[in-house]
Amino acid sequence: MPSELDQRYDAVLAAVTGPGGRIVVGTDAKGCKVVTNLPATLPAFFRTFCALNAAVEAVIAGEERLTFADLDRWSERLAKALVSRHGVRKGDRVGIAMRNCPTWIVAHMAILKAGGISTLLNGWWQASEAQHALELTAPRLIIADEPRARRIEAGCGEIGLLSVAIERPIGEALAPLLGEEDEGVTLPEIGPDDDATILFTSGSTGDAKGALSTHRAVTMGVYTYATSLMTLLGVLESLGDGPKNPPKTLLNVPLFHVTGEVPVLLNSFVIGRGMVLMPKWDAGEALRLIAQEKITYFVGVPTMSLELMNHPDRDRYDLSTLTDIAAGGAPRPVAHVERLKESFETAQPALGYGLTETNAVGCGNYWGNYLAKPASTGRALPYTEVAILDDGGQQLPRGERGEVGIRAAANIKGYWRNPQATAAAFTADGFFRTGDIGYLDEDGYLFIVDRKKDIIIRGGENISSAEVEAAVYACEAVAEAAVFGAPDERLGEVPVAVVLPAEGTDLSEDELRAFLAPRLAAFKVPERFIFADENLPRLGTGKIDRVALKAQYAA
Repeated sequence: MPSELDQRYDAVLAAVTGPGGRIVVGTDAKGCKVVTNLPATLPAFFRTFCALNAAVEAVIAGEERLTFADLDRWSERLAKALVSRHGVRKGDRVGIAMRNCPTWIVAHMAILKAGGISTLLNGWWQASEAQHALELTAPRLIIADEPRARRIEAGCGEIGLLSVAIERPIGEALAPLLGEEDEGVTLPEIGPDDDATILFTSGSTGDAKGALSTHRAVTMGVYTYATSLMTLLGVLESLGDGPKNPPKTLLNVPLFHVTGEVPVLLNSFVIGRGMVLMPKWDAGEALRLIAQEKITYFVGVPTMSLELMNHPDRDRYDLSTLTDIAAGGAPRPVAHVERLKESFETAQPALGYGLTETNAVGCGNYWGNYLAKPASTGRALPYTEVAILDDGGQQLPRGERGEVGIRAAANIKGYWRNPQATAAAFTADGFFRTGDIGYLDEDGYLFIVDRKKDIIIRGGENISSAEVEAAVYACEAVAEAAVFGAPDERLGEVPVAVVLPAEGTDLSEDELRAFLAPRLAAFKVPERFIFADENLPRLGTGKIDRVALKAQYAA
């Protein structure tokens, strides 16, 4: 039986997207729903919503405050400079390697306006990890902050590397890239089916894959979230409980992740929401900024909201403007859901489920529904189909377990230069195979019960067991190794490595950590190392039995 909130939500959504509604919906060539009365390309998207929200403070970063009009103006100048001074042509990949900062946002906008494919490099990667991404995508140039420029410089080869001083105000940071005004430069025409972004995702085979999206896919990811927020606002207004403060979010998740890029950054353009940037996560600083800037919306991995709840200074701050505390990227422990409601009296808990390959689109679980079904990721978002698939890609009835599939116009085009992985990722009728095992209940709520892919999710970061194992095996003192995820109260999961040292060696944990530090991003380095004194158990195929090791050691 649908809840009262679900019934209200469905009624408002039907009004918003039905005849005479604010959103006009059609279908694409594959039969997926698309919004037809809003810009379908990102250059038009930026220009439209920056004009509509011109005077709104878009970005607050320390002492620097930029309006949406400022972002549009600076990105237009940089786009022309990329074309005229740096040789960017339509379809060129242009990398961004920076921490969260105004320059990151302006660079992303400018690359897309210049017709480039914005290639979002993981800011936590070590040199070897970045080198793989650069060899895969072969960007024409990379715009990087100084620390990351130093880190990746050796692997750039002939790729142009533009280092910017992001700690400076936006005009000073961009000055070395801009030169004189480029008034006479004509920017290319962009179509909805042109390539727009590459984000990187860890796969069970190890090396990161480049998830390629078109302009249509990215904008539809944004409009999916915007429509859902518009619907929830309508529900509140129908109850006489509209917003009391202008929308403002704490941008505390990395912009190179799909959550930071689509539902947080790009969605803020549509709804005129200010973004308060955090260079790195710190729960105490987050509480201070929520109070100082009157933040209304918070989203992060579940670890972040847990740290807010547990912080000793929480009661020192006025957090009454906070209306929503959402989470994504990893499951939130059921016990935390009720605690959130008790800890933040004015804020409603929420959970989102989506993937890099779906431009964050999937399911949402909100407010009282989340409290009623805290183990569920929620119902399908607007314009999105969620199905449970058998091994042959056929849809299973509600209540039966299988692989979760998502079909939407927001799905990626495929994996960059990897047609085999692309073909394996999609069913014949267009559902993306998520690798998660789950079921839909009688109300259409999705429950995730297992994972098909050998991926560890540590505080929202995807880690490939195979990649970490490969790095461990590179140490000559290691004879055998297996890496798996173990439960963790704070981070959800952490990687654990079981290692058999090579005969005649005396390998210590400190030595192995020191060996891995320059080879793996810090979040991928195992939390625990277990040293075995005999060969690791194996399956009949000869492969190491990770399941048996996890059962023995995960706790």
